[in-house]
Amino acid sequence: MWNPQIYLAFADHRGRPFFDLLARVGAESPRRVADLGCGPGNLTEQLARRWPDAELEAVDSSPEMVAAARERGIDAEWGDISAWTPRPGTDVVLSNAALQWIPGQADLMVRWAGQLEPGAWIAVQVPGNFDAPSHVALRWLADQEPWSKILGDFAFRTGKVVETPMRYAELLTGAGCTVDAWETTYIHQLSGENPVLNWISGTALTPVRDQLTDDQWQQFRAELIPLLDEAYPVRPDGRTYFPFRRIFVVAQVGG
Repeated sequence: MWNPQIYLAFADHRGRPFFDLLARVGAESPRRVADLGCGPGNLTEQLARRWPDAELEAVDSSPEMVAAARERGIDAEWGDISAWTPRPGTDVVLSNAALQWIPGQADLMVRWAGQLEPGAWIAVQVPGNFDAPSHVALRWLADQEPWSKILGDFAFRTGKVVETPMRYAELLTGAGCTVDAWETTYIHQLSGENPVLNWISGTALTPVRDQLTDDQWQQFRAELIPLLDEAYPVRPDGRTYFPFRRIFVVAQVGG
C-alpha cells in the first residue's frame, strides 16, 4: 500500500530526475503520451503542459496513487505495467522510478520497442541505489530477530535489480533504437528529523510496512534510525547528505 502524502514529502528531490529525463525526449507533437507508474500525478501534469494537444494515458499499480492522481484531474487508470501494451498512436512512453519493481524490465522495454511505431520515444528512469547504505541497513535489520521470523522469507531486493546504462543501450540498440543512456548520482541535501528514514518510508520501506502491525512498524523504525544516522550523519549545518544513483534511458524507435 503506497501513501501518496509520504511519497510527496520529497516531491522536489524526486521530481528532478523526471525533468532531466524529459529534457532528452525530442518528440514535438506526439499524438499519445503514456506515463507508466504515474504515482500521484504531480509529474504527469508536466507532460500535459509540455504536450497539451496529446492524448494522455496514466497508469499505476497502486489504487492509492491512482486515486491521488485523479484528485489532480489526471484520468489515471489502475494497471499492471508488465502487461501494458501501447495503444495505436502512442508516440511517447515514459516511466519514471517505476520499472525497478518489475523483474526483467529491460526485456519489457525491448518489447515496447517492437510494438511502437517508428519515431516513437521510450524514456525510462530507475533507481540504481540498491547497494546504498540505506538498503544495506534495511536488509541487515530484517535479518535480525525477531524481524527475520516476522517478515519470513520476504524478498528484499539484492543483486542486479536493474541493468547498467550500457546494458540497456545494448539491448535497445539491438531492437533497432537510437539510444541515449547515462547515470547520475544526486547528492540530496535533506533536513529535519530522520530525513533518510522519511525518504525510504515512501519507497523502499513500503513493502516492509505492509508486513507489520502498527506497533511492530514503530519498533522497526526505532531500530532502523540509529543505523541510518550512522550511515548518513547530520552535518554541522544541520543538513544530511543523501547520495542517490539513478539510471536513465531514452530511446527512439527505428532511429
